[in-house]
Amino acid sequence: MASLAWLLIPLFAAIGAAIWGSWAARDRTQGDISELAGYARFREAMDRSDRSESRAPAARATAHSGSDAV
Repeated sequence: MASLAWLLIPLFAAIGAAIWGSWAARDRTQGDISELAGYARFREAMDRSDRSESRAPAARATAHSGSDAV
């Protein structure tokens, strides 16, 4: 009976390896597509905020130029 237990250990390990291998090789491209689209929207939003901030300091400088002489 003990020899049967020692033979079952590699059998269970092989079954576990087959299950893990099929799980690791699954197709995961569906999630990547949505993540890449989200990243593209993030970059567009950051580009828009950079453009609006680059105009803002010039507007602030002209608005505050007369108040510094107080």
